[in-house]
Amino acid sequence: MKQITTLGHSAHTVNRIGLGCMGMSEFYGSFDENESIRTLHKALDMGVNFFDTADMYGSGANEKLLGKAFKGRWDDLVLATKFAIMRGPKGEFLGVNGKPEYIRKACDQSLQNLGIESIDLYYMHRKDPEVEIEETVGAMAELIKLGKVKSIGLSEVDPETLKRAHAVHPITALQTEYSLWSREPENELFGICKELGITFVAYSPLGRGFLTGAIKSRADLEEGDFRLNNPRFTEEAIRKNLEFVDVIDKLAQSKGVTKAQVALAWILSQNDEITTIPGTRKVHRLEENMGALDVELTAEDLAYIEASMPSETIGTRY
Repeated sequence: MKQITTLGHSAHTVNRIGLGCMGMSEFYGSFDENESIRTLHKALDMGVNFFDTADMYGSGANEKLLGKAFKGRWDDLVLATKFAIMRGPKGEFLGVNGKPEYIRKACDQSLQNLGIESIDLYYMHRKDPEVEIEETVGAMAELIKLGKVKSIGLSEVDPETLKRAHAVHPITALQTEYSLWSREPENELFGICKELGITFVAYSPLGRGFLTGAIKSRADLEEGDFRLNNPRFTEEAIRKNLEFVDVIDKLAQSKGVTKAQVALAWILSQNDEITTIPGTRKVHRLEENMGALDVELTAEDLAYIEASMPSETIGTRY
């Protein structure tokens, strides 16, 4: 299994396919804690050693889930969590906070939720528009000095913000959406990450499940699924964006693999220092995703994808 740049962990480098845990607590319809724990344990047993959560997923429930699943096994993995997006007591969204006093409080709460003494990788989930990035990153760096955090990362920031942040304290990882229908990071972010030695972490690599072909209409989504409010999941957008799935499907069939495996293999082929965190709650989907490591896309395959994909994606990301 390929490995990439160490994410501030004394014992591990992270493998190129990790696990995004958001859907185990919220956002993608119904979920089952026991099933999620089985999937987390199976992932670790299969060699997955990079797990991604955030304090806002399930308003802390996701961190507590990982704390329960990985108790006694923390030395076997690299754990990433995030702060900044505030939730109220009923789960309501209360905005973004990047102020130092809030960061310290959020970190302490995450440590308590997880049941650990130090977070391997601590992300700023979104930038607070009212706080300069230097102030936020400075506060994050203080957490490293206190031993509460081992390394820091950012999520969804523009190139200039990334460079300014890195000048304050080395940024270990940048997490941004990247997939066959969300290719914006190729424009500048890949180059900056390579120049500064920052690992690029691609989230939603399967287009929130769309690129697997599992969603052909809004009827395929459960009530309460946040995708029902997403611009890319209107009926018109789904109908037009299925052109992406058609291209992936033709290549998958020719290779005898799944659409998800082609989509993930494509991401890994774009950048040698990228890791990706597809999310799933189910063991069989986990096994399918990990199979992408064995899918080799030739230069001809990549040229076919490049020539055949639609020139634009219908609907904004959020």
